[in-house]
Amino acid sequence: MDRLLAVTGGASGIGLGIVEAARGEGWQVAAADRIPVEGVATLDVTDAAAVASWIGGLEGLRGVVCSAGISAATPILDTDPEIFRRILDVNLTGSFLVAQAAAKAMVAGGKGGSIVFVASVSGLRGIQDRVAYGASKAAVINMAQVLAIDLAKYGIRANAICPAPIETPLVTRLHDAETRAQWISRIPAARYGRVEEVAQAALFLLDDARSSYITGHALPVDGGYAGAGVMA
Repeated sequence: MDRLLAVTGGASGIGLGIVEAARGEGWQVAAADRIPVEGVATLDVTDAAAVASWIGGLEGLRGVVCSAGISAATPILDTDPEIFRRILDVNLTGSFLVAQAAAKAMVAGGKGGSIVFVASVSGLRGIQDRVAYGASKAAVINMAQVLAIDLAKYGIRANAICPAPIETPLVTRLHDAETRAQWISRIPAARYGRVEEVAQAALFLLDDARSSYITGHALPVDGGYAGAGVMA
């Protein structure tokens, strides 16, 4: 298995889309998720020992996508500190643990590799009621930049993709009609993104043939949201 890819959060949404797209491009894919699903390893990304065990059992690892994450939309005055800690634990610490274990495996393999974090436009811009989620994703973007520096000498690249709202089961559950209308009014493309659009961005960053000189980058996949100024 010369091109083995590990994907967390691989049972649904963006993670599942990346798993399917990667297999279509010839990657061997190992997927993990906290949700028990046939063919997907059950994994709590906040459990360092479990993460190390899962990654350690993957021979020939060349890529990893850290897509496991949770979200909440709560005003700052109503944000429970425990919820804040839980979101950072999953989105930030979980991504760190997976990336660190993968980097160790890639260094040992001696062939380099690519680490892709699924961040968010919430990590690029302040978004109402996203104090915990936004903080976690901003930190993930910074972590990608640090890893890009620390791991370059081993031939390992690290980047983040930053989606705006994407049509996933999670977004369907969290976004009511009013929320959707607000987002669409601020996205120049005037729609939510598709999972396959995010998956293709991830595959671009994973593939040395297409992105070998790109590292430490935060790539918005957002219909123009992050670049938009005053909207008419």
